[in-house]
Amino acid sequence: MAKDFASRIKASYDLDEKSSILLGLAMKDGKPEKGCQLRIPLKTLNRHGLIAGATGTGKTKSLQHMAGELSLKGVPSLVMDIKGDLSGLAAPGEKSDGILKRMETIGAKYEPQALPCELYSLTKKGKGGTLRATVSEFGPILLSRILDLNETQASVLTVIMQFCDDEGLLLLDLKDLKKAMSFVMEDGKEAFEEKYGKVSGASTGTILRKVVALEQQGADEFFGERSFEVKDLLEKRDGKGVISIVRLMDMQSKPALFSTFMLQLLAEIYQEMPELGDPEKPELVIFLDEAHLIFDRASKTLLEQIETMTKLIRSKGVGLFFVTQNPQDVPAAVLSQLGTRVQHALRAVTAKDRKAIKTAAENFPLSDDYKTDRLLTELGIGEALVTGLTEKGKPTPLAHSLMCAPCSRMDVLKAGEVDEIVSNSSLAKKYNESIDRKSAYEILTEKAEDRLSEDSEKEEKKKSSSRKSGSKTKDEESVMEKVFDSKIVRDVGRTVAREITRGLLGAIGIKKSRRRKSSWF
Repeated sequence: MAKDFASRIKASYDLDEKSSILLGLAMKDGKPEKGCQLRIPLKTLNRHGLIAGATGTGKTKSLQHMAGELSLKGVPSLVMDIKGDLSGLAAPGEKSDGILKRMETIGAKYEPQALPCELYSLTKKGKGGTLRATVSEFGPILLSRILDLNETQASVLTVIMQFCDDEGLLLLDLKDLKKAMSFVMEDGKEAFEEKYGKVSGASTGTILRKVVALEQQGADEFFGERSFEVKDLLEKRDGKGVISIVRLMDMQSKPALFSTFMLQLLAEIYQEMPELGDPEKPELVIFLDEAHLIFDRASKTLLEQIETMTKLIRSKGVGLFFVTQNPQDVPAAVLSQLGTRVQHALRAVTAKDRKAIKTAAENFPLSDDYKTDRLLTELGIGEALVTGLTEKGKPTPLAHSLMCAPCSRMDVLKAGEVDEIVSNSSLAKKYNESIDRKSAYEILTEKAEDRLSEDSEKEEKKKSSSRKSGSKTKDEESVMEKVFDSKIVRDVGRTVAREITRGLLGAIGIKKSRRRKSSWF
């Protein structure tokens, strides 16, 4: 039986070192099976994956190890660090008796080493390059999804953004978008409707309120320049893939901002990267740590977008790995697309937990070697149930694995180490550069000020003309009075005097200036 087990494992997992990554060593009846290393083909890692397990079971260390293995094979990765404990990838690990013994049992040499890393943040408060994108880059469709607009509101937003494109108004940040919407609702309403048709004031107001709500979650820091370039995620140094770590420790209270970032990132990657079909190794692997936080608080739009991207982005050579506590945290439509699974221990504390364990066991391939539901509760720290895909796309047999230790530090970087990485990073300098080009906000503000200035000048001319006219009338009346006060004309009578005065005053009219209807720009 044991021999048959070893044969089956070797038939599926015994692969060439250059074309695969090592996860660990197969175990049977709680004992390591010598020579039964578990390797996953690089070619299948764009078929996505799952790393799951209860808190403290070792799933984060499995993530670190996989990201490190990929880096050493020249594959860059993008890691969402929500807890803040993945920065250790940038520092070498430390040898200990436990780690050396584990790696010796697995049959692999332990070589502590730092991996090339770049640190990023979504806000200026975080250390690292600040990730941004412009409103125009999002486009009306994606932006409508983020704001959760209905069909009518989405069409209004589309028309407004089209107007900005036609008029050469750059929409870089949210203040540009708000200014453009205010202009359409007020100063430029008449001219806008003449060219683009009428828009509902209620719809425009609703969009504006939703933009403000998004802004209050910190999105004003995300929208703007310099916008992020996908090519910077694909860097390699000395043959190693660069690991881009997005530090998101403050994002748990800002789900809308995180949703915005994820939507834009996936859409940008899908749009910018070329179609590759089925490459020998992935171009990029994205690890979404603590994915349950994403799915728990994510908008319906984000869930739909992730589901769509999971199905489509594979052909771009991009793999998505969801790291979470329970497989049920991931929607079924997404879970069904995940080819590689690393399942650490689950805890059976309540009846709900036991039901979840049973469901998790049913999601694995059937096995005659293990009682999967029972084993899920008995796995030790650093152990996991593993299954993947062969190079031909067939599921590999389920294997109880003693997982490898990561070559990088299994702890966070110190503040000084983070500062050193950021200060030495050309990409951090690039994305932290402050850029504020002349855009819709500045242009429309200038136009509004010019119109106010013109109106003020016209009003002043009108008042000046009135004063001159009034002064002339008084002078003429003074002369006439002197004339009519003389004894020569007193006999003519007051009636004649009034008629002459009326004739003179009637000829002195105040010219009314008709305001010429000016264009909106």
